[in-house]
Amino acid sequence: MLLALRRGVVAGAVGGLLAGLFGFLLAEPVMDRAVRLESAGRLVAGDHSAEAFSRHTQHVGFVVATLLTGVALGVLYAVVAVLLERVPGDPWRRAWQLGGAAFFALTLVPFLRYPSNPPGVGDSATIDQRSRLYLVSLLVGLVGACTAALVSRSLADRAAPTRQLSIAGVLVATVALTFVLPSDPDPLTVPAGLLWTFRLLSLGTLLLLWVGLSATYGLLVLRARRTAG
Repeated sequence: MLLALRRGVVAGAVGGLLAGLFGFLLAEPVMDRAVRLESAGRLVAGDHSAEAFSRHTQHVGFVVATLLTGVALGVLYAVVAVLLERVPGDPWRRAWQLGGAAFFALTLVPFLRYPSNPPGVGDSATIDQRSRLYLVSLLVGLVGACTAALVSRSLADRAAPTRQLSIAGVLVATVALTFVLPSDPDPLTVPAGLLWTFRLLSLGTLLLLWVGLSATYGLLVLRARRTAG
């Protein structure tokens, strides 16, 4: 277990660093535009208070936070990977399957229902409600991913189309279930182009984190097996 946790830390750090650099180069400039719009709106409203941290400090903090998030997710990933070692199969393929399931449950499902918003969107009075809704969508995603894994395992002996269609049905139903939840209560007050550029770059940042984490963990496992052999 200790060795697996070390792999998870390394893999998470690699994924987090890749995601952080991607976000720093592509997403943060979009964030800067959103911050300028938010600041202009506050000035019009008569709010002349300064930001607690400069944008430069926030840029560095973004990369550090993404790196630490990757490490934390890498540890959780390693724990689940150890539990799945009893399941027969290629470790490289299993690493990608676990990463894909985690991306679906922890990133894609919440994003499809409650996509991330840039600064200037969101009322502080609704933050508790929005946090609860996001957590519920997260739980729905986790349950859906686990259900899809169980369906895949139970239909292992069935023909490929039946198995794949059953898994796809579970995933689609999972996403559809989140739309039973209430909508985001806050109005969108930024230009649509800026909003969706920010959202897609945010999704791309998290996708890169999971890709880097899964690939690195899989490579480390393969390297360990070659060394042992």
